[in-house]
Amino acid sequence: MSDKSYLEWPFFDDSHRQLQAELEHWASENTSAHHGDTDSACRDLVARLGKAGWLRYAVGGKDCGGRYDAIDTRAICLLRETLARHSGLADFAFAMQGLGSGALTLHGSPEQKQRHLARVAAGEAIAAFALSEPGSGSDVAAMECTARADGDAYVLDGEKTWISNGGIADFYIVFARTGEAAGSRGLSAFVVDADTPGFEIAERIEVIAPHPLARLRFSGCRVPRASLVGAPGQGFKVAMQTLDIFRTSVAAAALGFARRALDEALSRATRRKMFGQTLADFQITQAKLAQMATGIDAAALLTYRAAWLRDQGRNVTREAAMAKMTATETA
Repeated sequence: MSDKSYLEWPFFDDSHRQLQAELEHWASENTSAHHGDTDSACRDLVARLGKAGWLRYAVGGKDCGGRYDAIDTRAICLLRETLARHSGLADFAFAMQGLGSGALTLHGSPEQKQRHLARVAAGEAIAAFALSEPGSGSDVAAMECTARADGDAYVLDGEKTWISNGGIADFYIVFARTGEAAGSRGLSAFVVDADTPGFEIAERIEVIAPHPLARLRFSGCRVPRASLVGAPGQGFKVAMQTLDIFRTSVAAAALGFARRALDEALSRATRRKMFGQTLADFQITQAKLAQMATGIDAAALLTYRAAWLRDQGRNVTREAAMAKMTATETA
């Protein structure tokens, strides 16, 4: 069992401690190893997370199905850390619901929020965030996908790649160049339903850690002007603010992986016997385990400092970057 003493740190209140305790019990019962079809496993996890109420934390706005009026970053981090420690795919399913719907939470119109967010929070709809492209990666300023205004609609042309939930999502938040200005200032965001004519899954991408990933293609994909998320030319702002919500939680997920690794190492060290004693009795093993535990505490302190600061309304670009670097290197 992982060390839970960090929950006594002053970053948390009693609601966070209760959340973690309830999630711990749920995760132990609902995140067993998934084998076979990854798409089906991911859909099942989204449905389970929604039914249990955990996805409500990923959506902002009580009137749209969210747990709170604003997203609680510390709660998001506790959820991702705990889920990641139990199941990488469960963490993925939760995180992508938040990332995929985050633009609507922050900048969606009342109609967009009412149509999509409650279904995301209930696990009845799967969301995706389509930013990266084959030629430019995540370099937003070099984006080539275009959206051309045409009467009461926009026409999208181009490709996106490395899109999580690609192929199983019910809707995608798509970023495209609308040309109001040069570089990153001429981008806009759109919500595109998966069954929109002109949109297709060009390729499913296989990776070592199985999860839904795809390349998307837009060929004369016509969406109504009401699909615009935020103002025209504000796509970069929409993307960066959405990513900012979940940036610290990436560190939390890595922290969960690191805690699981330490749990497994401790279990092995205390059970494996050599020369009449266990591995844990050897000083060199104790030193290695101590280094792991120290790295985990350092990563946790940085992660929850960043989460706490963001919940106070502070800019956490520096703190989130430090947490991500430390937690991922530790894991």
